[in-house]
Amino acid sequence: MFRILIKHIRQKVTLSEQDVVLLKTFFVQKKLEKKQFLLREGEICNYFAFVSRGILKSFMTDEKGQDRISLFAFEGWWISDFNSFINREKALLNIDAIENSELLLISFENYERLTLKIPVMDRYFRILYQNSLVTKDRRLMISNKSTAEEKYLSLVQTNPEIAKKISHTLIASYLGLSPETISRIRKKLLFQ
Repeated sequence: MFRILIKHIRQKVTLSEQDVVLLKTFFVQKKLEKKQFLLREGEICNYFAFVSRGILKSFMTDEKGQDRISLFAFEGWWISDFNSFINREKALLNIDAIENSELLLISFENYERLTLKIPVMDRYFRILYQNSLVTKDRRLMISNKSTAEEKYLSLVQTNPEIAKKISHTLIASYLGLSPETISRIRKKLLFQ
C-alpha cells in the first residue's frame, strides 16, 4: 500500500530511506467496499486519506436529494473534507467508495506530528494544496464560461481515466449536467 504513496511523495520532494520508515508509522491502512462510506455529512473528518487502490468520491446532497459530486479521487490522490479535518468542524461532505478501495489514513494529530518530524513533508503538502487550488480555480472558470460539451471535453482531456472508469451518471453530477446531456455528448463525439 505504501509503494504508491512513497512514489507520489518522491515526485515532489526528496525523502530519505529513514524518512520512509518513519513516515509509515503515521498512517493506518483501511479497506473500503464499493459504496462504503469513509465520511458522512455531520461527522468530524478525522482522517486525510490517500488512495492506494480504487476510486472514491466526495459529494453533497442537495435539497432535492440529488448528489452533487465535488471530487473523484483515483489511485495516488488524496481526499478529505479538508475544512472539517483542519478546523475540527462537522463535515459538509460525504465520501464513499465507487469501487473496492485501499486507503492510507493519517489523523489530524499524526498529520501535525509528521510535518514536524519530517519537515520536507510540510513542503510536499504545500505543493499539493497549491496544485489543488489551481485545479479548483480552473474548474470554476470552465464551469462558468463553457458549454456542456466543452465541460465534458475539458474533463476527459485533463483526466482520461474518468471517461473509462466513471459512469456517465456520476460524471453528469460532477459537471452539473443531466445524464442525458452526457449521453448526447458522448454519442456526438463517437460519430465525429
